[in-house]
Order: sequence, then structure tokens, then C-alpha cells
Amino acid sequence: MNTCKIRGLVLGEGIPKICVPIVGKSKEEIVDLAKKVKEIGTDKEIGADIVEFRADWFEDILDFEKTEEVLKELRGILGETPILFTFRTLKEGGEKAMELEKYVELNINVINTGLVDAIDVEIFTGDEFVKAVVDSAHEKGVKVIGSNHDFYKTPEKDEIVCRLRKMQELNVDVAKIAVMPQSKKDVITLLAATEEMYTNYANRPIITMSMSKLGVVSRLVGEAFGSVLTFGAVGKTSAPGQINVKDLKSALSIVHNSLH
Repeated sequence: MNTCKIRGLVLGEGIPKICVPIVGKSKEEIVDLAKKVKEIGTDKEIGADIVEFRADWFEDILDFEKTEEVLKELRGILGETPILFTFRTLKEGGEKAMELEKYVELNINVINTGLVDAIDVEIFTGDEFVKAVVDSAHEKGVKVIGSNHDFYKTPEKDEIVCRLRKMQELNVDVAKIAVMPQSKKDVITLLAATEEMYTNYANRPIITMSMSKLGVVSRLVGEAFGSVLTFGAVGKTSAPGQINVKDLKSALSIVHNSLH
């Protein structure tokens, strides 16, 4: 499996990295959360490796000038910490619906600001739309995380692998899937799919997780199956089952040291 470098961060080597989402409705709330994330980052034992701006929560997201202002503030606060821009659509568990053309336009406009290091693109947006965003990102040196979220169920193992392989075919830099377990067996299905993808098909980093309290274990032991990043919380969570960053860092270290 190849690695992926996002600013100074390398996904796919060493201990799994921690992404902290910033979830705020107003510019002031977003800036305040960014400062809190920066504060924990001063302690390398509990710091965030990458920060995700969950733009679907932002109340002025449709006003691009205001969105760009927020991005400038984030870059100023976070410095060299990589920034991932994500507009999570309503159909994949986000806060807002957005027309397809607007979704693509927003992502390309964000790429062109030069203020973010990576963007998240939902892989089932449509192949041509995804390719347009991927091509624009790569022209500007921005990495792409292709994603898929199922907040209702856990697909069969082969289907999870199929979706991750589809992401690779569309030339994203990192393939990510998050699913909702209805039973403990569903969590095992997600982990088994992760291992199969990693062992047999992955030629770039993959990120997988089983959501909710039932799936918390997948956020802790992903490294053993091939997942390279997990999400931790500072303040408000962006998905069910996220763990406090400090506790998450400790658990990941224990697993990593046991494996090596």
C-alpha cells in the first residue's frame, strides 16, 4: 500500500493518525473551536494530526466570501496542521442538502483558494462530478479523500470492499467508508472487509469505521486491520461514537505498541 502525504502528515505509516472535526454554526464558534484544537496540539501526546472543517454545519456556507473568510481564519490559527474541507450532504448524514452542481462548485472554489490541504468528496455523487473535483484538486496539489457513509446499516463485506475499490478507480488519494452497525456481527463485518481490502486490493491508504457506541472498537483497533486514520472529538462530535482525543491517542498507542 502506498502512503499519502497531506502537508507534513503521512497517512499509511506509523501509528494511525487522528482527525479532529470542527463543527460550528457561526464563524465565531468555528474560530473558538479551532483555537481549542490548537491548544491541545501543543502537547504532542494528545494533539490532532489533521483538522476537518465540517462546512455543512456553517450557517453561511452558501455565501462563498464568508466561507473563504472562515478558511483564512482557520489557516491562520492552525498554521502547519493540515486542513480537510468537508461538506457532508444530508443524504450521507450531514446537516444540509445541496444541489449537485452547487456541491461540485463549492468544492472546486475551496480548492482554488489554496487554503486547504485536502477535501472530502462523496464517491456516489456521480463519476463525472467526482472526477471533476479530483482533477481540480490534483491540479492544485490538494489531496482527495473519497468517502461513503451509511448511517442506517452495515453492507455485506463484499459490498464494502467493492465501494472502496470504486474509490480507487476514481483516483482519490484516500478511500474512506463509515457504516452503522445493528449488531456486534456488523462490526466484525466492517473489520473483515477492511482486512480484505488492505491485504488484497489497496494501493493507497484506507480509512474505515463502524459508528455508534457499538462500533467504538473499530476506531481503536483499525490499525490491526489496515485503517490509517480515526476521528476524535474536541467538544462537539460530528458522528456517533467519536472518542475524546486524549483517550483516543492513548488507546491507539497501546494497540500500536502491541502490534510492533
